[in-house]
Amino acid sequence: MADIKEYKLFINGEWVKSTSGETIDIISPSTEEVVARVQNGTAEEALQTLEAADKAQKEWKKLPARTRADLLYKLADEIDANTEELAQLLVKEQGKLLKVARFEVAVGASFIRYACEGARRIEGDIIPSDNANEQIWIQKVPRGVVVAITAWNFPFALAGRKLGPALVAGNTIVIKPTSETPLATLELGNLAQKVGIPAGVINILTGPGRAMGNALVESPICKMVTMTGSTPVGQSIARAAAQNLTHVQLELGGKAPFIVFEDADIDAAVDAALHSRFDNCGQVCTCNERMYIHEGIYDTFMEKFLAKVAEIKVGDPMLEETDMGPKVNGSELKHMEHLVEVSVKEGATIAAGGKRPEGAEFQKGFWFEPTVLTGVTQDMTIVHEESFGPILPVLKFKTFEEVIGYANDCEYGLAAMVFTNDMNTIMKCNDELEYGEIYVNRGHGEQHQGFHNGYKLSGSGGEDGKYGFEQYMEKKTFYVRHKA
Repeated sequence: MADIKEYKLFINGEWVKSTSGETIDIISPSTEEVVARVQNGTAEEALQTLEAADKAQKEWKKLPARTRADLLYKLADEIDANTEELAQLLVKEQGKLLKVARFEVAVGASFIRYACEGARRIEGDIIPSDNANEQIWIQKVPRGVVVAITAWNFPFALAGRKLGPALVAGNTIVIKPTSETPLATLELGNLAQKVGIPAGVINILTGPGRAMGNALVESPICKMVTMTGSTPVGQSIARAAAQNLTHVQLELGGKAPFIVFEDADIDAAVDAALHSRFDNCGQVCTCNERMYIHEGIYDTFMEKFLAKVAEIKVGDPMLEETDMGPKVNGSELKHMEHLVEVSVKEGATIAAGGKRPEGAEFQKGFWFEPTVLTGVTQDMTIVHEESFGPILPVLKFKTFEEVIGYANDCEYGLAAMVFTNDMNTIMKCNDELEYGEIYVNRGHGEQHQGFHNGYKLSGSGGEDGKYGFEQYMEKKTFYVRHKA
């Protein structure tokens, strides 16, 4: 067996071993083999890193925003130059398809470039005062040290999404990737060194959330937490940050409804439903988690949809012909099996999949078949519990009012997808769907200039675009009196 690479912590521009002397094995979801080891960092190292980031921020914020952006443009260029290495790391640690991993690396770089475009658009206001010889100036200023906690499904893209606006705005950042998928993110430390980003501006830590994560979030040095992950973890972070009233931006769970009305383009809806459920093995927060089909087109739609599902090729994520790879770990696989078992007990029918694929190549790894459940009713567990995997419950509906009630009957409110050619229906959905993102006549997939935010238990704050950029800045107001 080849030597297993051991990664260190990236603190204040240097690679250091944890004083714990412990490491965490990174397991391939495809083979269950150890592909690398990372440091099991400590709470003390979290505080040390925050102090370094705080010191660096005092100088970083003094640089013109354009100068900060120029350095980050170089970082994005280095990411592009190392696409293949980064993509292969993502396949090893997360199990996503190589072609999807390459796309993720490109998205990570483009998030940074998009943020750099805002360097000349950090704008305030001058407002008339009620008093004579006085003006009110409102200026946008960096918050300070930002702690970024990323999820395991798109770790590199999420790092870029948070790093770009945080640094362009004048903050420094401490990135804590999850223990499942930290490898590609850790490589950002090497690239930051190469392009000359000052020590302490970018820091990357690995270690347990309950020790290191809490230390990062609870410290008064931390001025903002931006986190992508599960709702329970987000709630825990919000409680931990509350003692210092630290600004918290959370993008959490989702249970997106995919609604197909009777007048929809069925073929387009079938294709979008397929990719919006099974892309990245269903491990996308805006994925099609429950599908509502109008009864008038249900049979036609399902015949076409199930035929497409049957064509999905599960297998080695490094191969170009593969359509779907494994789940990220064993507990996620068990969750898939549990959800199918519960659904069948509650009365659902397995129309496709429902188990681990057969074959010698699937004996190791965390594989699960593309699964479709029919005969589902609104009260079933699978309609309300986020699966975050390749399981799709399908329900019929009769009226607009019925399906809107079903769609909104959910504790989450991140994304929804609607297929219809009736503008009146589109406008009514816009008015009545309780979701932060609504995709009309296309599948999921937000853009940088939009605003990625959720309602209810799907989060607070939001990312991307000018509204997301503002999350990384405070406002400072000056009342300026002058002589007449």
